[in-house]
Amino acid sequence: MGQEVILIVIVVAFAAFMFYNSRKRKKQQSELATKMVPGARVMLSFGLYGTLLSVDDEKVTAEVEIAPGTIVTVHRQTLSRVVDDTASDIETTATPEDEPKPVAELNGEPVYGERADDAEQAKRKSED
Repeated sequence: MGQEVILIVIVVAFAAFMFYNSRKRKKQQSELATKMVPGARVMLSFGLYGTLLSVDDEKVTAEVEIAPGTIVTVHRQTLSRVVDDTASDIETTATPEDEPKPVAELNGEPVYGERADDAEQAKRKSED
C-alpha cells in the first residue's frame, strides 16, 4: 500500500511540473512575440544578429536585414530573442585571473622549444 501512494505522489508531482513548465514556456513565447516588431534588433538561433524588417504569418517566415542592403528570409522560429542595444551580452574586459599562464608555470615542465636543465632531464630519466 505504501509503495502505491509513493508512486501516485511521484506521478502527480511530475504532471504538475510539466504543467508549470508548459505555462512558463507559453508566457515567454507571448512576451517574445510582443517584442518582435519591425525595426527591432534580433538574434537568430544560430547567432546571427540583424534588424527585423517583416514577419509573414502565412508563410511562417521573417525578413531580417543583417547588413545594410543585405536581407535574408528565415523561418520565423529562428528568431530566438530581441537584443537590447544598450546591454552587452558578453563581458569583454579581461581580468588578470583570466589571462593564460605559460605552460611552464602550470606543470613545472619547460615550454615547447625551451631547454631543460640537465638535472631535470636526469630526474625524468630516473623516474622512467
